[in-house]
Amino acid sequence: MTTARETAAHPEDLARMFVERANAGDVEGVAALYEPDAVLAFPPGGQTVGRDAIRAVLERLLAPRPHFELEEPLPTVFNGDLALTSTRAADGTGGRAQVARRQRDGSWLRVLDRPEAG
Repeated sequence: MTTARETAAHPEDLARMFVERANAGDVEGVAALYEPDAVLAFPPGGQTVGRDAIRAVLERLLAPRPHFELEEPLPTVFNGDLALTSTRAADGTGGRAQVARRQRDGSWLRVLDRPEAG
């Protein structure tokens, strides 16, 4: 039996949902926050393209059950159905940035994600 997952009503919701799902070890739930052809700038220095490839990276990332904290958000920048969200990295390494797109149903998904500052 599958249960419906919360969708992001606002682009800023995606960071909270990422943290909640990652801390729960919900790889499928985290992958569901990305569009099918999204690009994740991870591992550092590389790019992972597509939700299936992102899911595989997340499986390895979340396997040891790391703990994530929600970081301080910076103001969101909008251009129509696109939104640039970002946070200040709690470890002082700079910031993290994501581009989200409004979907047909009004929810938001990540298109581009740069989780590491460097």
